[in-house]
Amino acid sequence: MADESTMEPMLELFLFETTQLVEQLEQSVIDSEKCSGYNIAAINEIFRIMHSIKGAAAMMMFDTIAQLAHCVEDVFYYLREGKPENVDCRILSDLILASGDFIKNEIDKLKSGSNADGNAASLLDQTHSFLAELKKVNPSVQPVDKENTVPSQKQYYISQDKKAVSQKKQRFIATVFFEDDCDMENIRAYTIIPSLRDIAEDITYTPDNIMEDDATAEIIRKEGFKIFFLSGRPYSEIHELLEKTIFLKTLELVEIDGTATEKQVSRPKQIILEDLPDTTSKPIAQNSVDINKKTVSNSGQSMISVNVAKLDTLMDLVGELVVAEAMVIQNPDLRGLSLTNFAKAVRQLEKITGEMQDIVMSIRMLPLAATFQKMNRIIRDMSKKLGKEVQLELVGEETEVDKNIIEHISDPLMHIIRNAVDHGIESGEERMAAGKPVNGKVTLEAKHDGSDVVILIKDDGRGLNRDKILKRAGDNGLLHKPGNEMTDKEIYSFIFAPGFSTNDKVTEFSGRGVGMDVVTKNITSIGGMVGVDSIPGAGTTISLRIPLTLAIVDAMNIGVGDARYTIPITAIKESFKPREKDIIIDPDGNEMIMVRGQCFPILRISQVFKVDTCTNGFTDGIIIMVENEGNIVCLFADELIGEQQVVVKALPLYVKNIRQVEGVAGCTLLGDGSISLILDIGGMVKREKIS
Repeated sequence: MADESTMEPMLELFLFETTQLVEQLEQSVIDSEKCSGYNIAAINEIFRIMHSIKGAAAMMMFDTIAQLAHCVEDVFYYLREGKPENVDCRILSDLILASGDFIKNEIDKLKSGSNADGNAASLLDQTHSFLAELKKVNPSVQPVDKENTVPSQKQYYISQDKKAVSQKKQRFIATVFFEDDCDMENIRAYTIIPSLRDIAEDITYTPDNIMEDDATAEIIRKEGFKIFFLSGRPYSEIHELLEKTIFLKTLELVEIDGTATEKQVSRPKQIILEDLPDTTSKPIAQNSVDINKKTVSNSGQSMISVNVAKLDTLMDLVGELVVAEAMVIQNPDLRGLSLTNFAKAVRQLEKITGEMQDIVMSIRMLPLAATFQKMNRIIRDMSKKLGKEVQLELVGEETEVDKNIIEHISDPLMHIIRNAVDHGIESGEERMAAGKPVNGKVTLEAKHDGSDVVILIKDDGRGLNRDKILKRAGDNGLLHKPGNEMTDKEIYSFIFAPGFSTNDKVTEFSGRGVGMDVVTKNITSIGGMVGVDSIPGAGTTISLRIPLTLAIVDAMNIGVGDARYTIPITAIKESFKPREKDIIIDPDGNEMIMVRGQCFPILRISQVFKVDTCTNGFTDGIIIMVENEGNIVCLFADELIGEQQVVVKALPLYVKNIRQVEGVAGCTLLGDGSISLILDIGGMVKREKIS
């Protein structure tokens, strides 16, 4: 067994690939349910997934995961070979998803540094019972040649021919090449050996020190991984087993001692189990159709897995490069000098830096498809428990955002979807009485809007009850002005307040007043905004406006005395020189300004942050009108310095530890070497409301 230092990269690889496989498993099940049955493509896909999880878990000695995966694999082996007609697909789906959840929980334990110590005895019993019942209700199906369906941690392959055991043993050579840029070829090569040991003996391979020497990855990349072994199994059986290798590009299997040398080259991995003729494979359900190919197809592009920490470091370095570029261009020693060649070099540097920044940011971009697809499971489980028929429609799931952004929107989406199904979508009887289709509909839509991404979550349910929300807000002391002076959007926004709920009784999914406040907390933490609109009887739409990236933003620098502040461009509506006649002071001493017939509050930045100002009156300074979640505030500063791309840095811990800094999102280094605070417009609006 390899030492701990060797096992660490193997564990990382196992966690990464198993997580992806479980996500594929879940999506395959949900797609099959939409098609009213499991066709041969789905059966092959799930069989392959479970086989891969089983082999990887067995190699890592996670026996419980391996046993459960093997048990589910047995079921799909029987479905693939026996093709039974009487199958309860609902129970089958529940078993697969429960197994996937168990494996997912074990993976989460391992990621957090705990032991994978879950007990799968109940799931194993249920799966065995399902397989036994399946064989019982399909007596006409020929028994599948299999010695034992009870999982064994050393049983890694299911033979299709018992006679193969008694055949004369032959010598084989297998040469494996992995997909370009798949990385860690030596570790991937090692994963082949455990499953091969169950059908072969006298196994040797070259390079032979793959676990001790990382340099062997380059050798395998150029020359392939060669395995020499003795086996009594048929050529086709050995070839089928080796084909299941993850990231396989080509496989060459040669029988040395046979009278004829058989050879197979360039076998794409993604058609491992899909090469059976359609004429000999009928779906379980007669009305099943092809599964959406998007979920199982391979893009065919060369891909490489990169540690996220390395991408973060690369982005930090590009950020430092942007700052260094600004410091060179704005160097005070160069002022007043005629530097024609220097100006040309600066333009070229700006072009290269911009292209580098775009490339690095694009590397961090991920499509929202994976996050959106996870919502299918929530819809499925809630529909089943609540007795509602709800469909999920995805629009624009190919839209890409920064990986860090995706991590922050998963929980908000989950809570919004849960509320839409629980509160918004009516029961079938209510919908029919209202003249609606029995099936409710939730739509997840993503689209670009300038430098932001807008995600819309729509449902065609009963809509929000304005009066009920207003009454509950009053009972909770949330009203800051009379209800008759509030717009519908202002009233609807109370649903995101902590502890707020209009449910009179607590259910499994809602009523405690927790969950929806997570939406605003997570979205505002990444510089986003949340909006809500609703039409009674027609449905509700919640919009999430989020930035494409958190690392580098376009911003406007402003000055107040000797201090510098930075405002994200996306939050600025306009800036202008105020006129004395437009300034209004109410009886409480609050300053406001009249702009095109509308009155807006003024917030003096010098007073907020207690810094000296160079202006004596409003006409000496500048007004910057900013907006957050529909609320507009006019910030008063001494001057506009100019627009610039800035690198967002978190506030130092010692600053946060001294006191809570309201209205500050972070800081940045300007081109002249000075530090500027990046204003959190949401926090500034909140300050104005409190004052």
